[in-house]
Amino acid sequence: MAGHSDTTKAILYAFLANLGLAIAKTGAALYTGSGSMMAEAVHSFADCSNQILLFLGLKQSQKPADEKHPLGYGKITYFWSFIVAIMLFSMGGLYSINEGWHKLHEPGELNQIWVALLVLAFGIFLESSALMGALRVVKKIRQEKPFFEWLKDTRSAELVVIIGEDSAATLGLFVAFIFVSIAAVTGNPMYDAIGSICIGIILIFISIFIGWRIQSLIIGRSAEPELRELIDNIIEKDDAIEKLLNSVTMHLGPEVMLAAKIKMKAGLSIEEAVKQINELEVEIQRQVPSVTWCFVEPDIKD
Repeated sequence: MAGHSDTTKAILYAFLANLGLAIAKTGAALYTGSGSMMAEAVHSFADCSNQILLFLGLKQSQKPADEKHPLGYGKITYFWSFIVAIMLFSMGGLYSINEGWHKLHEPGELNQIWVALLVLAFGIFLESSALMGALRVVKKIRQEKPFFEWLKDTRSAELVVIIGEDSAATLGLFVAFIFVSIAAVTGNPMYDAIGSICIGIILIFISIFIGWRIQSLIIGRSAEPELRELIDNIIEKDDAIEKLLNSVTMHLGPEVMLAAKIKMKAGLSIEEAVKQINELEVEIQRQVPSVTWCFVEPDIKD
């Protein structure tokens, strides 16, 4: 699982890159009249807002459990991550398509287009650096696990959003650079409008992917396969347990709740069984620190 410091670092990379780019893109869009550049500027400002929301969710998730929320506030990160997906869809994707459609039907003259290309090239450098920074954080977490397998299995909503945003931003900048360059060579502003529409389509596809990934976490998802296997192995190796009947895990943000049903070995008194179960819970939480809540129930069948 991603630690809070790792995730905060990835959010900071993305925020600083997007803030600088948003300001530069806005200036270039107003100066050149480029629709692709204006679409990119709105996208960068939306991304800045998204990173603030992710950071807010990360901080709120660290609030201690209370009477109204006995299992803590960890799942609030999923809520804010889903809001970010919606903003990426609307403020990013739909705006870009609308801007491109408007420019397609009412093309304006492009001025000093080299300014837009310079800003886009700078943007590609910054966004690529932010993406590489986020990928370094992910590599530290996933270790030897293949990237796409990690992306499919991870329960870290914030990192999924950041990787998605940074990928969309980098790809969008490349697309904008290509279409603005074509517009500059041909002198036809229609290509600039088409570039804006293409950026919007990219953002919509990535926002749908992010929303789909976060949706399963909001509903309630078990721990990652490796974590479940580790927990089951700890239980099955306990000398006082005859059989693990069933185990259920659920992610609540970065923390995990475990409920297990076990069959104890014959001959144990109630006091001995209680003592063994308490020791087992301590051992599980020692080996798997992310298991914050651990409920083990003795039974004879599932």
